[in-house]
Amino acid sequence: MRWSMEVLRVCVACLSLCVCVISAFSQSLDGDFTFTLPAGRKECFFQSMKKDASLEIEYQVLDGASLDVDFYLQSPSGHIIATDYRKSDGVHTVETEEGDYMFCFDNTFSAVSEKVIFFELILDNMGDSEEMEDWKAYVHGADLLDMKLEDIMDTINSVKSRLGKSLQIQTLLKAFEARDRNLQQSNYDRVNLWSCTNLVVMVIVSGVQVYLLRSLFDDKKKTRT
Repeated sequence: MRWSMEVLRVCVACLSLCVCVISAFSQSLDGDFTFTLPAGRKECFFQSMKKDASLEIEYQVLDGASLDVDFYLQSPSGHIIATDYRKSDGVHTVETEEGDYMFCFDNTFSAVSEKVIFFELILDNMGDSEEMEDWKAYVHGADLLDMKLEDIMDTINSVKSRLGKSLQIQTLLKAFEARDRNLQQSNYDRVNLWSCTNLVVMVIVSGVQVYLLRSLFDDKKKTRT
């Protein structure tokens, strides 16, 4: 009977650990998006946030003339808390309040060039910690085999943070690669255009030179018989 109770307590502790792991990994939400911003237009996006959470926004201009765009971030109360003017990339992190945050990309200063923009959202502390605290209180005293829940949670949070950072770096590297590829393609098209233009000019100049040389040796005087 005693052995059965200990097994039950271990099972409850393991179950609580699983719940805490799921809760820990669900507290950080990441998302990224790539869109085309037409010339002379402005696009705005909204993100609902909880109080005392963290919102990080990182963006890059992948394609378009000058690779620049205007950006601003607005709080739920209507205050502008971050602005960028004619920049190709930027990172902003804010501690949030309850409500909807609005961030906008403005390309109204450009009359002819559209922009391809990539941005990433990282939301931290969005989970509800009350459920995890309830489980901690429920399994209090079931700390068998020297299993310390706090130490395990610290390790899990550290792993989660490093994994999130790795995913963020990989996403940014993909964005850099896309921007470099677009820049190389633009340079390739420009080189081909000017090469074809120079070839056409050379052919025309060669034809004109041949015509002028032939005209110098043509005897246009009429001979009388």
